[in-house]
Amino acid sequence: MLPTLRSRFNMPSIFDEFFGRDFNTGLSEDRANMTIPAVNVLEDHDNFKIEVAAPGLEKRDFKIDLDNNMLSISSEKEFKHEEEKDGKFMRREFAYASFKRSFTLPESVDADKIKANYKEGVLHITIPKREEAKQKPPRQISIS
Repeated sequence: MLPTLRSRFNMPSIFDEFFGRDFNTGLSEDRANMTIPAVNVLEDHDNFKIEVAAPGLEKRDFKIDLDNNMLSISSEKEFKHEEEKDGKFMRREFAYASFKRSFTLPESVDADKIKANYKEGVLHITIPKREEAKQKPPRQISIS
């Protein structure tokens, strides 16, 4: 039944003739790429680390805020695709991508020493632990 429905609505349209066959494809591809980036959260002895996979962005596209142990990472970017033919725009497409991720940090972090850098499409945020929160090595207690 689905092939019958598809063939009913899949006919050449005036949009295809006017804008070209890739008009709808281009719009849907841009929207498909606007997703919330994947995040890795790691913990080692001294730090928590957050890695945000955000290829295609630059470090100036990010905003990192800390408010009452809530770390927020956000970005907003405008993408433009313009085709000009004989000095007139035949097609002009705009796309806006934005996201916001928030993380509640434990009380054990040293918020004043948080660092971030962006390298090869990944935003790295290092959140150090306070000295008193770091795990102490095991020790033997002598019996008196």
